[in-house]
Parts: sequence; structure tokens; C-alpha cells
Amino acid sequence: MLDLAPVSDGADTSQAVQASIALARLADELGCTRFWVAEHHNMPGIASSAPAVLIGAVAAATERIRVGSGGVMLPNHAPLVVAEQFGTLAALHPGRIDLGLGRAPGTDQLTAAALRRSAQLGVDNFPEQLGELACFLSGDWPEGHPYAAIRAVPRATQPPPIWLLGSSGYSAELAGVLGLPFAFAHHFSATNTVPALARYRECFQPGRALDEPYAIVTVQAVCAPTDAEAERIALPAALSFLRLRQGRPGPVPTPDEAAQYPWTPMERDFVADRRAGQAIGSPDTVRAALAQLLESTAADELMLSTQAHSPSDRLRSTELVRDLFGDLPRGLAQL
Repeated sequence: MLDLAPVSDGADTSQAVQASIALARLADELGCTRFWVAEHHNMPGIASSAPAVLIGAVAAATERIRVGSGGVMLPNHAPLVVAEQFGTLAALHPGRIDLGLGRAPGTDQLTAAALRRSAQLGVDNFPEQLGELACFLSGDWPEGHPYAAIRAVPRATQPPPIWLLGSSGYSAELAGVLGLPFAFAHHFSATNTVPALARYRECFQPGRALDEPYAIVTVQAVCAPTDAEAERIALPAALSFLRLRQGRPGPVPTPDEAAQYPWTPMERDFVADRRAGQAIGSPDTVRAALAQLLESTAADELMLSTQAHSPSDRLRSTELVRDLFGDLPRGLAQL
């Protein structure tokens, strides 16, 4: 599961994060493998701006499921700070924390500047920051490195595994070259999924983390008893994303507001393009969509993102999708 702690129209951020914790508890009970939260800023409809804080709350409220970031936007942070935060999380919840990293800002450029307060932290510095973070987590520095004397404390006995996240070929190639596991954002970049995964596998070099490539594909999944009801539930998130792209971010609207919105042909095309390749519909429709996605991508894991106005709709959708998979292994994921 990938969650953004969506803030619904008529609700507040406290209700949003509590709904995310309830969803994580259900995912844990259902035997799901992971629950990740994504970093976004200056977006009134998303309450997951501080992944490390939310991860701590989710991990404390669950028992078995791995909890992580999908992801931390590394250019927004000093690597030492991230190492300290996730070292603390891994010490509190041994063997249950994942550290997914992205190189996008997760916000607009002005907000990114306010976060970073330094022109030196940007996407061009991502490989260097990634290397520093890995060294802070492991405590293993190249000889003569200026930061070799610095210790990230706490440092867990079992550091959280690093995942690279992406929606294009850049992170796919970097993950492959470094021998890291890779998570692709199919839910908002469906046309790039297969080429990016192919590039990841082509470039893969065994490393300390992995002997073979390992990939997650994240897909939007909204399931309801009928196709029509699932479409109604999913439409508010589509309208919310449209408004974000138009520079008018806000809370997730109600299904009635989304249905009554005066969609232009161009806006309908935008939504249709975003929904291409996603899993929205009845259990039969979602089963077919997920099976096709697994066949085309050969993903090792599917990660589901369910955006809806009503927390109860998200819970029901998760239960319906979980029922499609039958029995799942009860052990923790090994990565």
C-alpha cells in the first residue's frame, strides 16, 4: 500500500492521518507486505509532508507489516538528518522499516526553496547525496572522506534497506547500476513503466543490497462492487489532481462535486490519460487489470494506491482487492 494521507473536503488533517493509520492497521491484518507514505508539501489535500513522523505512528499502531517512505525526497533534506531519522525508526521497529528515496521535490519550486534554503541541494546532486546517506546508515566510509568521523546516531543494528523510486528512466538506471531495489510510479506515469523496468534490469549490477533485480510497481486501485460505483469513488481524486496541475490544489472533493464539475473535453482527456493502465472497477475488472499489469511488467510486488474522498471507501476497496489474491505468506518481506 502507498498512502498520501488524503485530506477530504469537510475533514481536517488530524482526521486524515488517523484514517491513514486505520488503513495501515487493516493492511496489516489482511497480510499485506508494506505500507509506505509519500512526501508532499504545500498541498492542502495531502497530509504526508513529514514521512518519518507518520511512519513512526503507523509502525507503532501495527504489528507485522513493513512501513516506509514512498518516498523521502532526498534533495529536500541533508543526508545526515535522514540517516538519523530512519536510524531511529529502525531502532524502534527492527526489521520493519523501508527507506524509499526520490529525487523530485514533491512540491513547487518556491516551496522547495523554502525547504532546502540552499542552492546546493538539488536533483543534480542526488547521486552524491545518496552515497552520503548510504554511508551514514552503514557507518562505512571511503578512506579519507571528510565526513568519515561523523556518526549517525542512533544507528540500528539492521539499517533500513534503501529503495530508489522513479517515474522515468533516470532512477531506473541508477538503481540498476547501484544494485538497489526499484519502485516505479505506474500510477502517474503509466507509459514509462515497461521501458523503465527494462532499463533497470538491463543496467542491474549485483551489489551489497541485491544479487538480482527486484521491482515494485505502484498502481492506482479503486475497487467497489460495481464498475460504476468504483468510477464514482475514483473521480474525486482525478478532479483533485487536475486542480493541482492547474495550480489550484485543495482537499479531495466529494463524489457529488466531482460528478457535477463542468468537465471540458480537454480535462476529460487529461483524466482518461492519467487513468490508463490503472485498476478501477468491480473485483472482476480490477483482477483483470492487475493480472495484465503483472504480465507486462513481471513486477516482484504490486503496491496499491487508493485515493478516495471517504476513508470507508478506501477500507472497503482494500478488502475487496485483498480478496483477489487468496492466501498470502505471513512472513515479513525480505527486502
